[in-house]
Amino acid sequence: MNRPAPAITSHRLYSEPPRFYEAMLHDMEQAERYIYLEMYKFGNDETGLLFREALTKAATRGVHVKLLLDSWGVSYKEDFFSELSAKGGEVRFFRKIIYTFDFFTKNHRRNHRKFLLIDDNISYMGSANITGYSLLWRESMIRLTGGITLMFKRSFLESFRIYRKYIFNKFTFKKSKFIDQFELVEDMPSIYRQRLKTKLERLINKAKKEIIIETPYFLPGHKMRKCLADAAQRGVKVKILLPRHSDVRAIDLLSSKYYGYYYSNNISLSFYTLNNLHAKLLLIDNEIFGIGSPNIDYRSFRYQHEVMLFGTHKGIAEEVKRHVEETMLNCLEFDHVSWMRRPKIEKALGWFLLPFRHMF
Repeated sequence: MNRPAPAITSHRLYSEPPRFYEAMLHDMEQAERYIYLEMYKFGNDETGLLFREALTKAATRGVHVKLLLDSWGVSYKEDFFSELSAKGGEVRFFRKIIYTFDFFTKNHRRNHRKFLLIDDNISYMGSANITGYSLLWRESMIRLTGGITLMFKRSFLESFRIYRKYIFNKFTFKKSKFIDQFELVEDMPSIYRQRLKTKLERLINKAKKEIIIETPYFLPGHKMRKCLADAAQRGVKVKILLPRHSDVRAIDLLSSKYYGYYYSNNISLSFYTLNNLHAKLLLIDNEIFGIGSPNIDYRSFRYQHEVMLFGTHKGIAEEVKRHVEETMLNCLEFDHVSWMRRPKIEKALGWFLLPFRHMF
């Protein structure tokens, strides 16, 4: 009798894009059955061309290639993949941009997920896109081998199927996928049911010792801010790791508006100083981890298709902890005095941008 494959047989958390790009390309070269790739951004640059070539070569040797990209995250036409399509690869663009009087509503729901799946055995998922623009950023991309790929595969195929559908209503709700010590939580656009936000709030509320959140954009709503403050009040160490300057200046200005609140509620802020911090992960009590695509902001929770893997696997939790410790080596702690003395224009812009916080 054949036993099911273990959920994972190996794991590695990558932080540097050149290293996990190299690993991805190598795994794609070894693919025999299929390559499924789902990305928010796929650049028309040296990095993107390397991946396009690898995908085309795989299709040429008979590997089944499915590629799902978000239309907002690409800057070229479909013929960019004409050779891949000619070799049998299936290329789909998630919800093309529609020019209409309701431009914001019709176009703001994007597919922000990141997956690379190979042969029912190799999986990559996490924070990173495929683009030279972010080559020097600090990311969080995990490579897993084993049966967990089948769980990711079901998720990918569902996204591949609905790529043209306009999904946004209060009844949208998907059950989590479970396998062994892992839970895959998927979100669809909804202002009524925000599954990832709810999951994170529950984990924060149950934390006993420490909460670490690493994210490029930190703009939580009132409820999550209160959950973090309540955790700190009951003695939990709460630490938020952010880039000193992200690639979206408007979010930096909006986020900084609340730094005084965090400071007064014993929530620690640390700012990464080397290039941009784009990792998206969570660690609770050194035991529960979360790795995936969502930012901690309104747009991810309300308007985007996101995915996050949670679990208690000891080896992965230790890797996440090491990643955080390495990030901290290049961080500066929040300086409340300097924040209070920041230019008046920055304070004013923070207030001015507040009504537009759902857009960034």
